[in-house]
Amino acid sequence: MSAQLGFDLGRKIRATSLVDLQPGAVISREVINKPQGTVTVFAFDQNQGLSEHTAPFDALVYALEGRVRVRLGNVDHEVSEGDLIMMPANVPHALTALTPFKMMLVMIRA
Repeated sequence: MSAQLGFDLGRKIRATSLVDLQPGAVISREVINKPQGTVTVFAFDQNQGLSEHTAPFDALVYALEGRVRVRLGNVDHEVSEGDLIMMPANVPHALTALTPFKMMLVMIRA
């Protein structure tokens, strides 16, 4: 069993079950943290988000449930369940949940 994850490695698990929605909050749970990159699952209540910031690495958002507005540079993108969007390194970005929303964020460092 992985103490970090709370489930057996090699066992199937539904990604959306890793984080619960909480009123007025953004919740995250790191699934993998390696020198090469990270995988984190997030839950956003409606109208919650991450303020504009940049990251030195490419990141991939995979929408698990709900809808979110992703602002990349000066362009807004609506991302829904099942969609992927790449956030390039060093490009300002922000996220705002349009509905209760869950996503998996994969960040590649190498």
